[in-house]
Amino acid sequence: MSERRRTVPTELAALALGVEKATIRKWASQGKLTRYGTPGRAEYDLDELMAIARRRSPPE
Repeated sequence: MSERRRTVPTELAALALGVEKATIRKWASQGKLTRYGTPGRAEYDLDELMAIARRRSPPE
């Protein structure tokens, strides 16, 4: 069985990364983030968001 993608709407994606919703939309339009969902409702993959968060966080 294939793993089901876990997605969240733009607002939660922005909250998870600590950025504005406009930044999430810009990253998607630039190809830095994959947009899923329907034309009226964007969704973003949680695993992809967490990978971005890890890259953005400073090393400890």
